[in-house]
Amino acid sequence: MLTETDDVARAIDRAAPQFPGLSRAAILRRLIDLGAAAIEDNDVRRREQVRRRAGRHAGIYAQGELERLREDWPE
Repeated sequence: MLTETDDVARAIDRAAPQFPGLSRAAILRRLIDLGAAAIEDNDVRRREQVRRRAGRHAGIYAQGELERLREDWPE
């Protein structure tokens, strides 16, 4: 059971024209489904972007460069 707060009511009211004939509860369920799908799509896009960029900067630093830089770091 969800309480229809002002924010929830505004979201339902805004979405209602997209879903004529649905109850407020059904619209809210639809909004939740759409939100979850949007988050999943965003995660898929982010992973794909990481895959496309992986290795793009390989070879910029010489072998052993990180160890050399760390020599200057305080313990």
